[in-house]
Amino acid sequence: MRQRKAGGGIPSKYLLTIMSIICIMLLFISYSTGFSGGPLEVVANHIFIPMQKGIDYIGGSISISSADTKTKEELISENEDLQAQVQDLNSQITSLQLKLDELKELQDLYQLDQTYYDYETTGARIIGKGTSNWFNTFTIDKGTSDGIEVNMNVLADGGLVGIVTSVGKDYAVVRAIIDDTSNTSATISSTEDNCIVSGSLEQMTKNNLIDFSNLDDDDNAVAIGDTVVTSNISDKYLPGLLIGYVSSIQEDDNDLTKSGTITPVVDFKHLSDVLVILQVKESYKSEGL
Repeated sequence: MRQRKAGGGIPSKYLLTIMSIICIMLLFISYSTGFSGGPLEVVANHIFIPMQKGIDYIGGSISISSADTKTKEELISENEDLQAQVQDLNSQITSLQLKLDELKELQDLYQLDQTYYDYETTGARIIGKGTSNWFNTFTIDKGTSDGIEVNMNVLADGGLVGIVTSVGKDYAVVRAIIDDTSNTSATISSTEDNCIVSGSLEQMTKNNLIDFSNLDDDDNAVAIGDTVVTSNISDKYLPGLLIGYVSSIQEDDNDLTKSGTITPVVDFKHLSDVLVILQVKESYKSEGL
């Protein structure tokens, strides 16, 4: 035999069954005798109304829970759709920004080309660089098949970057004027006094400057801010290419010459496109220019 639950109580399922039978009997009696109201109605109200409320509450809870679940699923789906749209828009914005940056670089090259319109030039993109943080040596995406030759001058940002040192069919290597091995014959535009501009990665790293030396300035006419360009006596650089501006000047120990520093016009940390002059100094001389 089954044992009753602890405490001697009637199991709830049996109790519910008994109450249901009693209610049915009471309803049947009420219907048969025509009684309405009275004790039978009171008993029915006390039994059925709480039961009905409980059933309604459970049914309502299930309905609300189902509705909430559906709403959450819809919100999750909508959120995923919106995130996908945001990612797509961000991708489009990034693409447009890159195109705008490229357009500006091309516009800058065009303006630079107009500045040096006397020379035939071609644009090139930098595809590699040395190990330092500076573009003291780098590789461009044009070579002999594009008419590039060794010793051709390279421009960017409105001024001189450097010179081509080696060439392949589809590439060329450029050494910038800031490189430690670079020496450029230059001229102070305002006085036409010559000097030597020397590259220094140490100086660039410390102060974003390059050095000049052997300046003959007997009249003390050279001043801070004066423009420095390539000299017409240079063996490899075409004349009149902007290098930068005098930022400091001092007497040398020999009391005959001066030296100092130059702020270069080119940003040698953020180069991406350059302009190559399709002419070397030798041909420039031979043409009598």
